[in-house]
Amino acid sequence: MGSMGIDYGRGITNIDLETGIRYGVIHQGDVLQAWCDSSEGQYNNENCPECGHDLRTRKNGDLYCPGCKEFDLETSFDMQSPESFTYYAEGYQCAQTADDPDIFVIKSPYYTWCRFCSPCAPGAGYLTDHLPTIGDGVKAYCFGHDWFESGRAPYPVFSVTTGELVNPR
Repeated sequence: MGSMGIDYGRGITNIDLETGIRYGVIHQGDVLQAWCDSSEGQYNNENCPECGHDLRTRKNGDLYCPGCKEFDLETSFDMQSPESFTYYAEGYQCAQTADDPDIFVIKSPYYTWCRFCSPCAPGAGYLTDHLPTIGDGVKAYCFGHDWFESGRAPYPVFSVTTGELVNPR
């Protein structure tokens, strides 16, 4: 256990099994503007937004609802809230469910050393709970310095490729 906390994931949950690097978890408030500007909402378009029935597809590819019979595809989904948000670019794979303020950094060109996250994210590393001694704790994927308004991450950032410390620009 030590200073890094408890691995509630037992080495098999919230970890990149190819690299051994843990998924990083960070509160969206820490990267709010960058996350809002970059992430994309993911919607559940399998259910009718009017009555909740499963949507069906006509032979011509149009969606229809067996309960409502018809609905305006252009406007029916306008007021629907996203179920989650994702970002897949620049070597990052990140996700946040709509009702959870935490972002999971599933893949990144960067990592940091931090403590394990709580049982809510078993096996993941909590990025803002970094440890002062390099190599102490667990390696977790993280956002680079450019994701923060100050231009500096609140934790040390290392390159996955080289293992070297990455300084802010």
